[in-house]
Order: sequence, then C-alpha cells, then structure tokens
Amino acid sequence: MSPREVAEALLRRWYVLVFALVLTAAGAYQVLHPAPRFLSSAVVVLKPPVTGNQPNQLTNLQPPLATLSYGVVQQLESPAGRRELAAAGVHGSYQLIPRNSGTSATPRYLIPSLQVQVKGASAAEADTAVSRVIDVYTRHVTELQEAQGIAADSRISASVLVAPSAAPVQGTRTRALAGTALLGGIGGMLAALWFDQFALRRRSRKDGSPEQPRPVEELAVAG
Repeated sequence: MSPREVAEALLRRWYVLVFALVLTAAGAYQVLHPAPRFLSSAVVVLKPPVTGNQPNQLTNLQPPLATLSYGVVQQLESPAGRRELAAAGVHGSYQLIPRNSGTSATPRYLIPSLQVQVKGASAAEADTAVSRVIDVYTRHVTELQEAQGIAADSRISASVLVAPSAAPVQGTRTRALAGTALLGGIGGMLAALWFDQFALRRRSRKDGSPEQPRPVEELAVAG
C-alpha cells in the first residue's frame, strides 16, 4: 500500500484508532499509577565458633565459610528449595546474592555474607518474607552441621548484620510510558489497516454477483 492508501484507510477506520487510543490511555494510567511495591533487604553473615585464639568471630571469616554459604544458596535456588521457601510463606520475587569478591565472569566467594532481597505489596510483607528466607537459610546451615555430627558449641552460626528494611520501588516511568505509547500507536494502526482490508473484501464479495447465463437464442445468433 502507498502512503496515500494507508492514510485513506486510517481515515476510513478512525473509530478503530479511537478505540486503540482509549486502550493506550488506560495502559498509560496504570504506568503512571502502579500498585505500590516495596523491596526489603537484609545482610546475613556466617560466623565461625568462638575459640580461645579468635574470641571475635567477625575477625575469622575464612573463605570456606563463603563456600558453605554459597552451597546453601544453591540449595535454596533449586526447585526443591523454592518449594521449601514457598511453603514457608515466601511468595514474592526474591534474590539471594552472595558477596562476590571477583567479577561476574569469574566470581570469587571469599566473604561469607549474603544479601537477601524480597519484593512485596507492603513494607511489612516484604520484611516478613526476608525474615522467613533467613530462617530457612539458617536452618539449612544447622542441618548440614547436624548431619556431620558437629557439636553445638563448635558449629558455624548465621548472624544478621543488617536487619530487614523495606523501601518503595521506584520504576522508570518515562521509559514504560514511551513503550506503552509506541505499542498502542503501532497496534492501533495495524488493527485499523487489517479491519479496513477485511471490510473491503467482505463488501466486494457481497456486491459481486455471478455472471448470468446467456439465452440460447443469443448464443445461436452469436454463432
């Protein structure tokens, strides 16, 4: 179709464009007035047992502790771990982020700290979900040591360095609004052009009639 034909088709189906504009406006309203979301975050660290040589646990954070923490994170990120977290009441989107001393290409886990992030519909809901993730994480650390028969006073323990704290999630509304407008504009034009072609084909079929058979006398004269 030429640009002129496209313009004429859009003018003929202006009501389709109006309907698309209404839908786009509704989508833009949702972008500008989204449902409130909160992100809660906390930091947990694994500490070695207190010894005579190292009375301060935080001065003896060895890489093996980071390895243990990363192993527990992998357990919780498995399908079984996700089901366990869901059973514990963690239903929002969440992240378990071990402290990476390397890069994204070559990660190195040397410090046994873990950042827990959970999104929720309210600050209280997000904070509660973070606490439940920490409880499950701590239980896994304890169960691993119980399975090895480690005495209670010699076990590694999990401690909360930064308590759960929630803050509102601020999305990029400008980008989302531009995407909504672009999608609505393109979708409206395509819908109008398709409906125009459909209506024209239907009209042509309705207006067209099969050719009437010629009388026998007329055929004889023509012959």
